[in-house]
Amino acid sequence: MENIFYEFKADSISGEEISMSDFKGKVVVVVNTASKCGLTPQYEGLETLYRKYKDRGLVVLGFPCNQFLNQEPGDEKLIAEFCVINFGVTFPMFSKIDVNGKNAHPLYKYLKKTLKGTVGTAIKWNFTKFLIGKDGTPIKRFSPTTTPDKLEEDIEKALSL
Repeated sequence: MENIFYEFKADSISGEEISMSDFKGKVVVVVNTASKCGLTPQYEGLETLYRKYKDRGLVVLGFPCNQFLNQEPGDEKLIAEFCVINFGVTFPMFSKIDVNGKNAHPLYKYLKKTLKGTVGTAIKWNFTKFLIGKDGTPIKRFSPTTTPDKLEEDIEKALSL
């Protein structure tokens, strides 16, 4: 049976529509990001993970979000430049979205419902991470303070399946 994850689409940071089905057969990390957050240096760790494992089938998908203390106020062009200049980001980035509330992106509504947090379903802060298996099954949710290097064991496991 086709996995629901692959039914979602989102606009890339440059404005083109991308289907999650483009990532079939890959292990995916979905993360909501922000440029002006205390956790922003996690971009570096996410890029490190992406470069280390991309040839084995990992992809990191960054979704900028301005719902937490206005920490992502810029437009897509500013966000893209910031990520490349400051952290050398090469993994796919998407247009700014909402992750909570009535305007939450459908992908995030699905992920939150499938993998609840420690206190309910809402995304609590920037850099909440979701690990998706090669078959599109959401595997695990990681808190904002879980640094990207702490995902390695779970990524390794998912890549080996």
